[in-house]
Amino acid sequence: MEPILNFLNSTGFALFAQDDNWKCLVMIVIACVLLFLGIVKKFEPLLLIPIAVGMLITNLPGANMYHEILFAGGHIHWDLFGGQPITAEFLTEMASLGVSPDVLATVAVGDTISVGLIDVLYLGIKLGIYPCLIFLGVGAMTDFGPLIANPKSLLLGAAAQLGIFMAYIGARLIGFDPLEACSIGIIGGADGPTAIFVTAMLAPALLGPIAVSAYSYMALVPVIQPPIMKALTTEKERQIVMRPLRQVSKREKIVFPIVVIIFVALLVPSAAPLIACLMLGNLLTECGVTDRLSKTVQNELMNIVTVFLGLSVGATATGNTFLSPKTLGILVMGILAFAFGTAGGVLLAKFMNLFLKEKINPLIGSAGVSAVPMAARVSQKVGQEANPSNFLLMHAMGPNVAGVIGSAIAAGVLISLFG
Repeated sequence: MEPILNFLNSTGFALFAQDDNWKCLVMIVIACVLLFLGIVKKFEPLLLIPIAVGMLITNLPGANMYHEILFAGGHIHWDLFGGQPITAEFLTEMASLGVSPDVLATVAVGDTISVGLIDVLYLGIKLGIYPCLIFLGVGAMTDFGPLIANPKSLLLGAAAQLGIFMAYIGARLIGFDPLEACSIGIIGGADGPTAIFVTAMLAPALLGPIAVSAYSYMALVPVIQPPIMKALTTEKERQIVMRPLRQVSKREKIVFPIVVIIFVALLVPSAAPLIACLMLGNLLTECGVTDRLSKTVQNELMNIVTVFLGLSVGATATGNTFLSPKTLGILVMGILAFAFGTAGGVLLAKFMNLFLKEKINPLIGSAGVSAVPMAARVSQKVGQEANPSNFLLMHAMGPNVAGVIGSAIAAGVLISLFG
């Protein structure tokens, strides 16, 4: 009878009662909601589903796939990975760094950590590997032709980064420290990998809420942007028809990524990993002699990294971290970041029209947030509502691609200033 009782007491069901893990139950419900949104509503399913599953398994008592203590204080504690016992000095040091008492309470002096699956996968985020590989795939799948054909769209992509810096200011005003505010602000770039890259470096404790917020709002771009776009433009402005873009030569498409790598790496070295991977992926596609590599990067590698990234990010969303007032603040600042980013691009396009003979449809400015190609499609949709014969998609892709570059540069600036 005793072995049976021991087995029953070791199950997750018993641990719920023993440890008063009501937060885990709440997080399991949230994970199921995210699964519903990903599967039924098809909101960013390729990332939302792995994130939701990661959130689910990390909040199941007894699974022991992810141990926050291994990454406490924002650092990788390699000695604990190697099986070294936890010391009193270590716990004291972590407490002085502001590590949550709930995290410290999961271990005791003399304990050793049995490294779990997610612990190993999460190293790819902490070391900055997954976001860079995602950028490699994005670059391979993106056509920079519209940006090269219309260099003015680079300004629109830059203006859309207004959301990053406005969200940073807002986060500081409501009590977040500078590093946390930087991580929250980058949500405004509408670029999930960049948000993860910055947060893993500056505020790893907030990785779960920020990643969920960033990808949720990216999925809601078709809902968030149109009301702002219509409020800031007139019917006449939305009907502006733009002349077809010029044909971009193969030589231009090959030279462009090389020039961008050199320029950005020299200007903002902290952004070099993201930009170099983005441009390498594009070069593999455009050069015409690495088709096998381009296809691998776009498909197999991208899919594998997406699964690992999603699981790892979701696993950081533990009850103790996610269910806090900070999460609500992140959600509020995230939506404001998207709103200001959209507004920044539209307003700059309107301002440019004061000086341009050939007018720009201000709707393409909203595509400056780097949700590729969703934001460009939203510009196309809203433009066609005003003028069914208007085709803005390729024009909007210029600011859209510029937004990807702009968000990476903004991330590098924030890391340089506060990292």
